[in-house]
Amino acid sequence: MQNNHLRNVAIIAHVDHGKTTLVDEMLKQGGAFRENQTVAERVMDSNDLERERGITILAKNTAVQYGDVKINIVDTPGHADFGGEVERILKMVNGVILLVDAAEGPMPQTRFVLSKALELGHRVIVVVNKIDRPDQRIHEVVDEVLELLLDLDATSEQLDSPMLFCSGRQGTASYSPEVEGTDLKPLFETILDYIPAPEADTEAPFQMLVSSIDYNEFVGRIAIGRIERGVVKQNQEIAVCNFHDPDAVPKKAKAVSLYQFDGLGKAAVTEATAGNIIAMSGIGDITIGDTICDPSAVEPIEFVKISAPTIEMTFSVNDSPFAGREGKFVTSRQLRERLFRETLKDVSLRVTETDSTDSFNVAGRGEMSLSILIETMRREGYEFQVSPPRVLYQEIDGQKCEPIERLVVDVPSDCVGSVIEKIGSRKGEMLEMNPVGSRMKLEFLVPARGLFGYRNEFLTDTKGEGIMASVFECYAPYKGEVSRRSSGSLVSFETGESVTYGLFNAQERGVLFIGAGVPVYAGMVVGETPKSEDITVNICKKKQLTNMRAAGSDDALRLTTPRQMSLEQCLEFLADDELLEVTPENLRLRKRILGHADRMKALKGNK
Repeated sequence: MQNNHLRNVAIIAHVDHGKTTLVDEMLKQGGAFRENQTVAERVMDSNDLERERGITILAKNTAVQYGDVKINIVDTPGHADFGGEVERILKMVNGVILLVDAAEGPMPQTRFVLSKALELGHRVIVVVNKIDRPDQRIHEVVDEVLELLLDLDATSEQLDSPMLFCSGRQGTASYSPEVEGTDLKPLFETILDYIPAPEADTEAPFQMLVSSIDYNEFVGRIAIGRIERGVVKQNQEIAVCNFHDPDAVPKKAKAVSLYQFDGLGKAAVTEATAGNIIAMSGIGDITIGDTICDPSAVEPIEFVKISAPTIEMTFSVNDSPFAGREGKFVTSRQLRERLFRETLKDVSLRVTETDSTDSFNVAGRGEMSLSILIETMRREGYEFQVSPPRVLYQEIDGQKCEPIERLVVDVPSDCVGSVIEKIGSRKGEMLEMNPVGSRMKLEFLVPARGLFGYRNEFLTDTKGEGIMASVFECYAPYKGEVSRRSSGSLVSFETGESVTYGLFNAQERGVLFIGAGVPVYAGMVVGETPKSEDITVNICKKKQLTNMRAAGSDDALRLTTPRQMSLEQCLEFLADDELLEVTPENLRLRKRILGHADRMKALKGNK
């Protein structure tokens, strides 16, 4: 039996192709807001960091009413580091809307999310979005999408997917690129006609797979998933089991509260039937992949294991001379609690203890996911240090293997040479090269560690016009040494406050990261030098005053503007013997060994 008053659909796409903006318009036209209600742009990106960066970090559930049909929509992240979210979300929907930018065409994450949807046999509605872009190339993009479907072994039905042409920002959709749409009615109609209604066997015993986890300070973990069969009632006795752990004894629990999604909020309900996407609280240590079922029929649902993390960093207590001045939470106990609390929300994150009680290894899907954790903790008032990111190797058939990324770059034609040369030196191999208008689209397979610190160089080489995106491809045998950074650091010689005179003399050696009047300590990195080794500079040095007058003694000293570094740029810049000190107010690069003499001894000992 099908529940014809319900549709479950996920919106999937590459980062920045307009998923969240389109969901905004669907909510508006689906009547989720009052006529006169003021609504923020990208209303689904509720987290401050999501709004600032313009990306979706966590999958969000929402629902709109179209006629007598409720459409459950899941807005998924487009960034490769959050790919784990997408894989799981697809288990609770019956079809997907694939969004493709009318100018960029299919990108690496488009390929990744589409392959996952096709594997599950989902029906696909292809939406070519941003058709109002001046550089749109709709007809070529349509061909590229069809090629991608063929490439991914789509069935004949999936190849015959309906295609719509949208402008998410204007809230319009049409069946043909030549005809201008007026609203999103064609999209809603296509969802109702093409996406199948969920199967709803309400007579069978209750069973639900947990596909997503929400977290709330008051009730703890909240399990989100689609009810596969049966009916669940509030305060009903339930059992929790897991397909990958068949020998474990099912845990007994109680469905304390049940919620269905309604617009941007959750509505509490007393019972829910098969086919519905619901949220349930009351099970303390529930995790993604668990099956919640009736105690009389404990049958776990098969589930794809969450992909293992590929990158790791060490988070440790801040031990610099400025430790404890700016943060609220500075002890190892507070740091430990916060990191383990994050694993409750983010299941692709792994935290392990080290030999030292003051440091913890944190492994994630990519630099982006770890930098977002760092930024979130910093804003909450935590003060700590992080090491440079390092990849996690695996031993496969007795061979050391490393994670390989599929990298797609879109660059102006005259920059192709320098990009190929740089990626070649980082052990990347080129797969294909296609002209797209006056630009070139290149595809590479590159070791994940080869991409550390490359983004800045890439933007310089392409004059800021290049677009790069990567997604995890596979593990492959170790490719050999890759040089991390060719430049050295300018390191402060003493503790004090930076002075114009000292900075003026230091700026001849390289690019400075700080201006005058900034507190510094010995061993702190204050700039970058083009030479391959580090240079120690004394930026606290004042001009010696004498009673002798000379022609040039009163000349004004001109300082070049210091380079302001973002969190990602700091992480990319870090050398193996450096750390990043993170506080709510500052980001400071420093040497692991602060004393100049101790550093020199350690350097000699390593040679």
